[in-house]
Formats: sequence, structure tokens, C-alpha cells
Amino acid sequence: MATFALIHGGGGSARDWRLVETELRRMGHDTVAVDLPIEDPSAGLGDYADSVVKAVGDRTDLVVVAHSWGGFVAPLVCDRVKADLLVLVTAMIPAPGEPPGDWWANTGFQGPDTSDEVAVFLHDVPPDLAAEMLGGGREHAEKALLEPWPLDGWPDVPTRFLLCRDDRFFPPAFMREVVRERLGVTPDEIDGGHAPMLARPAELASRLAGYAGQRTGRS
Repeated sequence: MATFALIHGGGGSARDWRLVETELRRMGHDTVAVDLPIEDPSAGLGDYADSVVKAVGDRTDLVVVAHSWGGFVAPLVCDRVKADLLVLVTAMIPAPGEPPGDWWANTGFQGPDTSDEVAVFLHDVPPDLAAEMLGGGREHAEKALLEPWPLDGWPDVPTRFLLCRDDRFFPPAFMREVVRERLGVTPDEIDGGHAPMLARPAELASRLAGYAGQRTGRS
């Protein structure tokens, strides 16, 4: 069985993963979901990664999973601990020296109008969960958005990318190109929008468990 370290996206929290955690634990896996210190104005990217490393502790058979903005943090975690696999779920892929705030222009991102957050991010999430997620949103302090991503290259860990076909924030065609350019791989795909951990927790957990069972080589 595997230990899944689950990293939320921008403005999110560990609670975003609770439905997926239930499914993974039902399958016999261990899970660790972490609240990144995104509201702390003194916390940088390294501090975010350290919060995950501390929560993981001495657990082994580690699969690091990141959603959306969490893609900036997960590779840093894999650089600090022995991970068997890194899974990016409709996540941002950093480049060496790139501040997260520059990612949008550097990738050519042309995003939608996000004034209706439900329509863009949560259109397929049950209304009660969508309302809860919006009500629990957290502000993101600037430091970690402005500092250069610190690694010289991608960590030496097998990596999978799971793209959401109905994502209205990161359109599939755009993300396929970003994944090809930045990771040199073809992404896997799943139905649903930008928050599959809330809209399709059982299906996402099944995908993650399947990846954990294939931890024998680089994707």
C-alpha cells in the first residue's frame, strides 16, 4: 500500500482532499493532506515544501500528488524526501528560476473571466461542496508568488500528469501543449472540471491508486 501526500491548489486547503482521502483509505492506503502556509507573508516556496515534508514524517512508499498551483510545491517535496511517484492533477508545471507569478505569461495562458468562480472552477461540483469551498477560500500572500522556483531541473522521480477534459480554467488543448513542452510527456486524461477531488473523488482516487500500483518506472 502507498502513502499519498496530497497538496492543494491556490486558495485551497487540506480539506479539499477529504473525499479522496476517504476513498484511498477505504482501499487500504495512507493519506496526508496538508494546509500550505499560503496566508503567511513570511513563508516562501521552501516553507511550503517543508510543511509537507514535516507532515509526511518517516512514512514510506510515498506518492506526492498536487492540484493546480500545488504543482509549484510538489517537485520541491520530491527533492527533499524519497518519493516513488509524483502525480500532477491539472497542475501548473514550473520551470527553473521561474516565479509562479510569471507562469501565466510564460506559458501563453489566456484565461477565462473568473468573476463567476462556480462556472469556471466548480461547474460540476455538487452545489453544497462548491459553496463550502468558496466560503473557505484563503488569501495567498505574495512572497511565494514572486520568488524564483529554486530547482535547477525536474526531480528524479517518475511523474504522471492527469488532465481534466472539461476544465474551463486550464483548457485541455492549452494544458496538453504545456505538458508536452515542460515535461516531454503525453498527459493522461479524466472527465470533469478543475476540481476532480470534489466532483469525481472515487474516480480520481481509483486513478491515483492505479498509478501507485505502477510505480516501477518513469512515465
